[in-house]
Amino acid sequence: MSAYLPLDPGLVINRALQIYRDQIAVLLPAALVVFAIQAIVVVAFSNVLGVVVSVVSMVLSTFYQGMVVELVQDVQDGRRDQSVQGLFASVTPVLITLIAAAIVNGLGVAIGLVLLIVPGLFLLTIWSVVAPVIVIERTRLLEAFRRSHDLVRGNGGPVFVVILIVFVGLAVANFLVAVLTHGLGDGASAAITWLFNAATAPISALTAAVLYFTLRERAAR
Repeated sequence: MSAYLPLDPGLVINRALQIYRDQIAVLLPAALVVFAIQAIVVVAFSNVLGVVVSVVSMVLSTFYQGMVVELVQDVQDGRRDQSVQGLFASVTPVLITLIAAAIVNGLGVAIGLVLLIVPGLFLLTIWSVVAPVIVIERTRLLEAFRRSHDLVRGNGGPVFVVILIVFVGLAVANFLVAVLTHGLGDGASAAITWLFNAATAPISALTAAVLYFTLRERAAR
């Protein structure tokens, strides 16, 4: 009967935050390095190479998300065995697929939101674990989207609640940072934004990874 109980959004988010606390010594330094590179690229080239900056930012963010998924898999047994270098290296073979998935996901959700809003929210929900599927199961692009849909099926409501809670929480935090940095110089604003991005990036990535493993476990029952 337990397999038919609704997925608990609170448990998913609490588990993600627990891993964040336990693995902050890995997650935060890695994020600081990744988003420092992103911040440097943005400050140095945004005025002349906007498209290139956007691509670099997406690649770095996607690479970091993949590393977080690998870390969550590594700590499923209660301890972390891989080094940080090993975690990043394990993502490299699927990085192109992850980037392609991020583009398709972003375009699909954006178009859905612009058209009628509901289709965008639907796609956001059923595609919520595409990245973990690619990293863990090493699937091809289209197969990853189908697999994510299959895992979410029957749990769409709770999955959407998880996404909504994380999105609203990060949006509020982002707003507060924008207020705090208003009127500051470019250097100070960039530094605060860098620290904020590094501190919050693990949250959405961890949530997606925990959501994936939770859904996969339920599907296997």
